[in-house]
Amino acid sequence: MNQQLPTDIRPLRRKLYDLLAATPLIVWYCFGLTQMFPSMTQQLSLAKLFMQTDPSGLPPFLVLGIVSKMCTMFLFALLVVMFAVRRVSLRYPIAIFPRFAAAAGTFLGIGIVMLPLEELSSGLYLLSLLLIIGGTAFAIWATLALARSISIMPEARRLVTSGPYALVRHPLYLGEFFVLFGIALQHSMPWALLVLGVQCMFQFARMKNEERVLAQAFPTYAYYAAHTRRLFPGVY
Repeated sequence: MNQQLPTDIRPLRRKLYDLLAATPLIVWYCFGLTQMFPSMTQQLSLAKLFMQTDPSGLPPFLVLGIVSKMCTMFLFALLVVMFAVRRVSLRYPIAIFPRFAAAAGTFLGIGIVMLPLEELSSGLYLLSLLLIIGGTAFAIWATLALARSISIMPEARRLVTSGPYALVRHPLYLGEFFVLFGIALQHSMPWALLVLGVQCMFQFARMKNEERVLAQAFPTYAYYAAHTRRLFPGVY
């Protein structure tokens, strides 16, 4: 004889399941934070040494490098918190390919940092750092707007249309693209751009899968999508 769970137990079980599903991501971003701490500490020590020997100012590239790492570490910490406290998703079946596209779009960019580093001109290195900082700052803004509705898989938690989501439908992915493009400039070409290109292909598939789920879950999404560009305001 089947026995139904009390209504107050079901949401608790769903929340526990959702937290378990997010645990690998939480662990991954925590691991990323621990990996960045030694490099961050080294750069701060170098900055302190520069200040002691030349109080007139720090080298611009050292400052930008520190800012870049601080932004990235803040984003990782923010993602850990949001994944831990996120809302439970509405129940919609997710096929295998949308799951694969979401995972590939999220983690394929790691392949770029595994490539050999390139020697860059000062101008190109500056451009790389500015892309990383700008993209990370934009991704932080998008994450704060998305807040507890964040997800890796194409899931519906809450329809967010404020902040950067009032400008484009996928601001988080736009920020990630600029970050990865900045990182790709620092690594072996053309392989870095090839990895970035493949990652972008999965990101586009991921966007379409997410839009399909959101359109099913929220009747107002069609109006939002019709009046908000996917990635670039007024263009695409």
